[in-house]
Amino acid sequence: MTGSAPTAVKPTEPWRQRLIRSLLYGRNVDRAAKARARVGLAILAFAAIYAVIGGRLVMFAIGADNHAARRTAAQDAIATARPDIVDRNGEVLATDVKSPSLFGEPRRIIDKDEAIELLTATLPDLDTGEVRERLSSKKGFVWLKREITPKQQQQIHRLGIPGIGFLRENKRVYPTGAEVAHLIGLVNIDNQGIAGMEKWLDNNGLADLHRAGFATDRLQRPVELSIDLRVEHALRDELLKAKDKYKAKAASGLVSNVKTGEIVAMVSLPDFDPNNPKEAHDPDRINRLTTGVYEMGSTFKALTLAMALDSGKANLNTLFDARGALHYGKFTIHDTHPLGRQITLSEVFTFSSNVGAARIALAQGVEAHKAFLRKMGQLDRLRTELPESTSPIVPKRWSELNTITIAFGHGLSVAPLQAVMGINAVMNGGYLIPPTFLKRSEAEARAIAKKVLKSETSDKMRYLMRLNAEIGTAKKADVKGYYIGGKTGTSEKVVNGRYSKKQVLNSFTAIMPADNPQFQVLVMLDEPKPLPETHGFITSGWNAVPTGGKVIERIAPLLGVEPRFDLPPSERLILAASRGSQ
Repeated sequence: MTGSAPTAVKPTEPWRQRLIRSLLYGRNVDRAAKARARVGLAILAFAAIYAVIGGRLVMFAIGADNHAARRTAAQDAIATARPDIVDRNGEVLATDVKSPSLFGEPRRIIDKDEAIELLTATLPDLDTGEVRERLSSKKGFVWLKREITPKQQQQIHRLGIPGIGFLRENKRVYPTGAEVAHLIGLVNIDNQGIAGMEKWLDNNGLADLHRAGFATDRLQRPVELSIDLRVEHALRDELLKAKDKYKAKAASGLVSNVKTGEIVAMVSLPDFDPNNPKEAHDPDRINRLTTGVYEMGSTFKALTLAMALDSGKANLNTLFDARGALHYGKFTIHDTHPLGRQITLSEVFTFSSNVGAARIALAQGVEAHKAFLRKMGQLDRLRTELPESTSPIVPKRWSELNTITIAFGHGLSVAPLQAVMGINAVMNGGYLIPPTFLKRSEAEARAIAKKVLKSETSDKMRYLMRLNAEIGTAKKADVKGYYIGGKTGTSEKVVNGRYSKKQVLNSFTAIMPADNPQFQVLVMLDEPKPLPETHGFITSGWNAVPTGGKVIERIAPLLGVEPRFDLPPSERLILAASRGSQ
């Protein structure tokens, strides 16, 4: 048997490997084909590498989007964008700025103890226990601190802690500080309105826009208010001075456009800085002009006399018995400055006679009195853009005694803005126009106005307001050139169930100019103290009236009211109204 060397048997190669070997090294393949094959193989290899890298990037992108989605969802729910709020001249009262906030992603944090130690060392006001609880949760996203400073952000960034990041949120800021605090209101940490016009925005569609995803910075137009920041500043400055000078518990004031119902300025002291929300929780810092209700004192006599004149049952020269006090049961109504004789309706206003006002109201009757005050908007809750409002305190059983006291401003408590609305109607020709804090034209105001008085009644009341500034209790506010008309009010406050003569709420309402009123100014001082220059008196004529005069002197030029120095006395100016009452 002839021996032969065993033949080596090659293992069977996969067909792909044989194909590649054949392309690269096969003898029957030309050089060009080999080159093309090699280039193709290189392309495939690089494509595979890039595919792997691309796949990883896509994974990272999807993962980042998931984190971003969680963060964006949180941001949309908590720090949504809000439109700027501007005054009638375009001055910014409220706006959004971007502020960094610190968040954590507990699932990505490697060493929680180290992260907690570094963060609390950098931000000492962080609560260690609270941070540990949040970072130990199984959530994908947690807030650690909202609204940090750029410096704090930089310090934390340098720590390089995995799973700790920042979001730029919308933070509401108020460039004017406390100037328009009660009007603007404020927002919470989530940039949602909780008071004032900020809350009104949310209640009127802004919250719905946020939920729909349409309330972005680019889609929101500024909200234009009726407020004039210049007038607001002047009013607030004078009220601050008066509050300090007369050592008053509080001070407040309004400037209203008589013909449109626009509120041009509104101040209630003490106020707060909306940039420091903690101050707003002080119960003494409420908006006394819309949230508070008060007995408005003798300023209410303007409504009482307007009622009598409009009914036709009395004219400017109708006589009323003021020879002595008015007795009703066990109650006695006195005049501060009794004249001891019968007085005309004009004198009731000029000398602010309580007895005269009571007799005027009694002559009208209880039901007529109630119906008139309801028609003038004094018995129902006043609704404006501001959410903060209170219903008036109305007698449950309205008797003749109630009519007597309400005639001169006691026994019925209303919001001061409510009283301003009623006085505006008395002065503007008899049109009751709802107040507004948004810009409104005269045409728009007339479209919603309600005619409540005859035009001639308004003429006569303007005459009485001017007469009172010439010879009556409003003399100290008669700024030369601006033809002021006004009415004072001193309301004794109820202390331990009884009226106190030492604790009073003073008010002064003025119109300018009296022959064609454009604006009404209200000034209120709560519990002013007597001074040597007031000769120990605390009535409105000694403090609220001169304060009102200073306010008018400053704001009249800002409001475009030009001074005139050839003004005739009230009798000649409104002669027709006077003759009509004969």
